[in-house]
Amino acid sequence: MALQQYIQREGKPVVARQHVEELPDGTTVRLGIFLSNQKTRHGELDTEQLRALARLGVEWAV
Repeated sequence: MALQQYIQREGKPVVARQHVEELPDGTTVRLGIFLSNQKTRHGELDTEQLRALARLGVEWAV
């Protein structure tokens, strides 16, 4: 949800590592760190996780 919200606002899935996204309920997500960690662990992600990221336009998940 945080990445979808970011993409809706910014128009792209490129997130700075230090970026923190605030969700409508007030929850904060360290989105930049999350995506960086996912990219590092790319080989450990299952097919559905990679597909979900790819659907959002994350190039390395394709």
